[in-house]
Amino acid sequence: MLATSCLEKESGKKPTEIASVGLLYPKECSLSRTEFVKSCRSSWVKHFDREYCRNKRVQRLLDDGDERKGPMSLPQPYTFKPSPST
Repeated sequence: MLATSCLEKESGKKPTEIASVGLLYPKECSLSRTEFVKSCRSSWVKHFDREYCRNKRVQRLLDDGDERKGPMSLPQPYTFKPSPST
């Protein structure tokens, strides 16, 4: 998709423009963003914006430099002792 390829190419620049669902993008991607919005239904635009944000969030959490990275601590199944059966 042209809009996301521009976002990837210009990822080093400061995002200043606001799209749907809180997606921010650099001004250099305004033209491709406009074409994307014109050619897709608004529900699909929101869907792809959410998907892009979700994928970037997952990638950020998996990157080595992120302080929030690490194993998840899940509750253990035997937190409590089973009651003795009579």
